[in-house]
Amino acid sequence: MSITIKLDLPEDVAAEARAAGLLEPEPLAELVNSELQRRRAGRRLIELMDHLHAVPGEPMSMEEIDAEVKAVRAARRGREAGH
Repeated sequence: MSITIKLDLPEDVAAEARAAGLLEPEPLAELVNSELQRRRAGRRLIELMDHLHAVPGEPMSMEEIDAEVKAVRAARRGREAGH
């Protein structure tokens, strides 16, 4: 698909972008694609945060988190030792 885009950029920005090759079709397509990916990731993060805020109950304390981490590490060491 081909789209023609007109950009109004300050002269210094346009010159630097042109010198960096950013105003060519492939780099522009990469920039647009990167921005789309960034926005999708942002929406997913917001959805995840909304989901986490909706979970009932109290947040874990640092002691509870520490105990969980230690339990996971102990289980991993057990698996690695062949138990």
